[in-house]
Amino acid sequence: MTTLAGRETASPASAESFIELDERWSTHNYHPLPVVIAEAEGATVTDVEGKSYLDFLSGYSALNFGHRHPALIAAAVEQLGRVTLTSRAFHHDQLGLFCRELAELTGTEMVLPMNSGAEAVESAVKVARKWAHQVKGVPDGTAEIVVAGGNFHGRTTTIVSFSTDDTARADFGPFTPGFVTVPYGDADALRAAISPRTAAVLLEPVQGEAGVIVPPAGYFADVRRACDEHGVLLIADEIQSGLARTGTVLALDHEGVRADVYTLGKALGGGILPVSAVVGSRAVLGVLKPGEHGSTFGGNPVACAVGRAVVRLLQTGEYQQRSTELGAHLHSRLASLIGHGLSTVRGRGLWAGVDIAAGGPSGREASEALAGLGVLCKETHDHTLRIAPPLVITREELDRGIDAIAKVVQG
Repeated sequence: MTTLAGRETASPASAESFIELDERWSTHNYHPLPVVIAEAEGATVTDVEGKSYLDFLSGYSALNFGHRHPALIAAAVEQLGRVTLTSRAFHHDQLGLFCRELAELTGTEMVLPMNSGAEAVESAVKVARKWAHQVKGVPDGTAEIVVAGGNFHGRTTTIVSFSTDDTARADFGPFTPGFVTVPYGDADALRAAISPRTAAVLLEPVQGEAGVIVPPAGYFADVRRACDEHGVLLIADEIQSGLARTGTVLALDHEGVRADVYTLGKALGGGILPVSAVVGSRAVLGVLKPGEHGSTFGGNPVACAVGRAVVRLLQTGEYQQRSTELGAHLHSRLASLIGHGLSTVRGRGLWAGVDIAAGGPSGREASEALAGLGVLCKETHDHTLRIAPPLVITREELDRGIDAIAKVVQG
């Protein structure tokens, strides 16, 4: 091992040496592909041995604007030279601007800044319960939240309590009560699950981890009506689906429906640092009072500066347009592979879930083969690939990645 400018590196700089370090010293809570990334720009990453790859995963939508977008890097560097952290014990000159600009972008009234996506969901759960007790009159400790099977909202103990993924739940009990699970896309089942104790319905506009599942047409309109009829909040988890991934600022916009509360994250930090937020109506988020909820790093100056730069990128409409136009091309080309290596293609914008046909490689095998061809994406479940390239990708790069997918799934 050698040290360069205070940073320890492996010598020689082989992928195996870095993987051995990870395996020896880091907890094995992930099963990454055997690729060790050292540099990245736009839609391309380069490993420690100099091989380049197309990024077809985008950090699960955290890199919507690509790696090291110049405007986002500039915002971070400028703020790093001024002040990085104040805690919320004091005001700073970026917080109010960030909250106002994000609220205006999303058509909401109030912003609760946090760090990770799971924190945003946990915060929304707390807010919904408090709102139910204080506004709706649900007795304290009895509020329920209706969720959907196949959901993915994070990995904290409360969130895995209402997961239907055995891997996420096994051995992590006892679980938090207060959640009722119904099938995703079944508005009748959801309506039947609502009771006088129901505080909120928490749903993903598109279920990402489940395989990029798009709900049936009219589903969210029915959910909105049910919530309105019963005095229940609608919470939309837009952590993966939001911020232009599907071609609109919020994926729920495709349904012509507004939620009372949205959770945002991933791309809100520009792929630079964790930034998340709960955004919604003042009547809901306004139930929080000083001391009831908080985060030392939530809404820190660097996070706000980067978040503001993300908002500025989205205000142009360029990335929504790119996702729409390139997404149409992506889905057209993938659809042509149905019956030729793929059995199903789902998704919206530059986001797709594809099921590999019976007799083809597993999702893991396909991911490894794609890496060998210079394309990085990741499986979910046994025979499904998630495809989510950065929105800065070119049409030529997109075609190159799709060509590789076709080669792998067709054998």
